[in-house]
Amino acid sequence: MIINPIKLSQDLISCKSVTPIDDGAIGILRGVLEGLGFSCYALDFTSKEDPAEVRNLYARIGGGGPNLCFAGHTDVVPPGDLRLWAHDPFDPVIRDEILYGRGASDMKTAIAAWVAAVSEFLAERESFIGSLSLLITGDEEALAFNGTRKVLEWLKERNEKIDACIVGEPTSHTRLGDMIKIGRRGSISFTLTVQGAQGHAAYPQLADNPVTRLINILHDLKEKPLDEGTEFFQKSNLEVTTIDVGNPAANVIPALATAKFNIRFNDRHSAKSLEFLVREMCGKYAGKYDLTVHVTGEAFITPPGDLSGLVAGAVKKITGLEPELSTTGGTSDARFIREICPVVECGLLNTTAHKIDECASEADIRSLAAIYKEIIAGFFRG
Repeated sequence: MIINPIKLSQDLISCKSVTPIDDGAIGILRGVLEGLGFSCYALDFTSKEDPAEVRNLYARIGGGGPNLCFAGHTDVVPPGDLRLWAHDPFDPVIRDEILYGRGASDMKTAIAAWVAAVSEFLAERESFIGSLSLLITGDEEALAFNGTRKVLEWLKERNEKIDACIVGEPTSHTRLGDMIKIGRRGSISFTLTVQGAQGHAAYPQLADNPVTRLINILHDLKEKPLDEGTEFFQKSNLEVTTIDVGNPAANVIPALATAKFNIRFNDRHSAKSLEFLVREMCGKYAGKYDLTVHVTGEAFITPPGDLSGLVAGAVKKITGLEPELSTTGGTSDARFIREICPVVECGLLNTTAHKIDECASEADIRSLAAIYKEIIAGFFRG
């Protein structure tokens, strides 16, 4: 059975799977994979960190190793104002050979392309030594507590090993295949509240202005670059995202001032070292303060080698391009997978991801399926 990647993309986009809602997306995928001979496990998880139940899928065909896994997510971000879309975001439309709908870029089409590639590979091979698997989650766009990391725990309990993984995030920049990701920067977010003493603006000596101390902290954190980048990573950067005082009166010194800021960091830092830096600066200026810290992920890299070479070779064979090996962009579930095996991300253009009228060209979807098929064939040739 040969799977049409465009038709499967449309079927998946038709599901209103705004994270963490599944709306049947995992069921559609499970039905197709079981038709190809995969053993499928629907895995529903919840946690104390996030009580919302998330449906995930692990599917495998073959026996023993090596096990090549594809990882992706069927959940999508909210569509926003539906009046701004040219068409219903969950009623996929093809216009001028472009497929429109939420998830067309990020990343239901990549899942469909991988399944199509697997279907062609299996149709051409009576047997192969090793296994093919898929790890599909429904909460990559959310807090990511009940998705990939929980499935990986489940696999560990079963002594199920993954030897290499391809993640289908949209990694291409201007042309399909011009960029693949071999790592990602880490991300750590801070909420800092500096405590002061409220008073009259005309009598500052009788008050303690927390805004001044908060500004000093943020200024010093921003003034000196964290680093100059590394061989495979761009510079780390700190961005202040909001400053809130909640004070409507111009003649009142407030009692509290709060700021939120995020650091995207390369492999010269860790979340622990950056938290130490921030607390050190708070100790210099803040006086009494509260600091909450949320770590989305540490920086990581899969050094250039066999897996990145395999993916780059497949891209070049299908597109003629030498892909850039990049670590740019936000976080992805590769940050969890890298703890158990080498991982490389390769997918469609990211230019319309999360946007109104998200889309992908039919030609690119089919070419991505061809790239994936070449990766699969090359992995099992090796």
